Amino acid sequence: MKEEQNQLITQVGAGTACGAVLRQYWQPVALVEEFDPKLYPSMQLRPLKSVRLLGEDLVLFRDADGSWGLMDRACPHRGADLSFGRLDSLEEGGGLRCPFHGWKFAPDGRCLDTPAEPVGSKLCERVSQRSYPVIAQNGVVMAWLGPKETVPPPLPALDCFRAPASHSFAFKGLWNANWLQAFEVGIDPAHTSYLHRFLNDEDLGTVGANAAGKQFRSASAGDVQGERWPMTRIMREFGKPDIRFNAKPWGFQLQTLRQISAERTHVRVTNGLFPATFVIPLSETVTITQYHVPVDDTHTYWYSIFTSFDQPLDADSMRAQRRQFMHLPDYTPKSGRHNHWGFNALEQRTLTYLGMGEDDINVHDQWAVESMGPIQDRTREHLGTTDKVIMANRRLLLQAIDDVRNGKPAPGFAQADIARQPTGPDTVDGIAPHDNWEEWWRHVAQEKREATPWLRTTEPAPPPQDLPA
Repeated sequence: MKEEQNQLITQVGAGTACGAVLRQYWQPVALVEEFDPKLYPSMQLRPLKSVRLLGEDLVLFRDADGSWGLMDRACPHRGADLSFGRLDSLEEGGGLRCPFHGWKFAPDGRCLDTPAEPVGSKLCERVSQRSYPVIAQNGVVMAWLGPKETVPPPLPALDCFRAPASHSFAFKGLWNANWLQAFEVGIDPAHTSYLHRFLNDEDLGTVGANAAGKQFRSASAGDVQGERWPMTRIMREFGKPDIRFNAKPWGFQLQTLRQISAERTHVRVTNGLFPATFVIPLSETVTITQYHVPVDDTHTYWYSIFTSFDQPLDADSMRAQRRQFMHLPDYTPKSGRHNHWGFNALEQRTLTYLGMGEDDINVHDQWAVESMGPIQDRTREHLGTTDKVIMANRRLLLQAIDDVRNGKPAPGFAQADIARQPTGPDTVDGIAPHDNWEEWWRHVAQEKREATPWLRTTEPAPPPQDLPA
């Protein structure tokens, strides 16, 4: 890849070509729990925080009536920082005031008051603050930073947003690297056999679906000659996957095959949702939908939304398991370049292929992403056959940039008709009969959907159509 192309697909700020594409999609801007006074007592008095998204400095708050507001951080009067603003009470009519001169703004950006101006002043009618649409859904506050006069598409009708709150849990973490290299790890099926390789297996009975970082400690669906195999064994013993993918209206669906014997093949079905989200199985009944949200060119928040198709999730336990690895309130990992990501040479020889811990495999991905540098230099790459999905996604991104430049719509969920269509998407992680693995995984996915109580009350998702790759 040429240097100018690498810059083109990694720069996200206002006025950049890639930033214009990313602004066509709903992006997570915060966790709802960040405004929970039980977790953060300061939110009881002042539910407001500064946020940075796509290189822009913003302020996110809950107004006195509970509605959400997201607006530019610099006051339109003389540029003072609204993250230090005063939230008026319900009795005072709500709204966010700049402490500099008392100018007051509604969540939608309307100027409500300029108290220092003379009686009868019409200045307020001529001023507004740039605000952005926000939707709080299943633990995540989603924002849309598209052009001001453009109507945003609906929030995508994904399983992670359709599930009831009882069957959903969201968490996040910060990586010191560009958004694209973060996403490209997630659509690389080969890395799991190495980066996440465990040199020993655990008793399957000791691993719960809610455990942090245990994706590759649980069992796959199905068996080999009547024996349940842990994912650790499959990933360790079969490191040359057959990677296939189909283009979908929303991105790509991946099928990764690891042939175990003449009769059995391990099948892992995952999804890449353009521009920066993947959907993968955590267990037979829980999926992870992970967004990779550009803070700016060199920082990325990942947001993971866990969705259960069976029992309600224990959100308190899942939160506690994950918060132990983070510095709050910014959700910055305790491991990082400053402490070599917790690397231990003895562990690398005896427990894990990487040597950076068994309990939180997010650190594994964090190392892969951050060790490339703040912005990966793709001019030095030597891509192989297993990188076929990464190459296809880059072509899609470059095409989307070109289309938006020329006034054409961005692909996938930027288009309202695609966003409204329930898509799932389905995931599977299991051991299938080798001769009819595709029929097997579709049957397993359909059975899971039919057995899901909350899907019985919503319109079923039709099978997505493959597009030319």
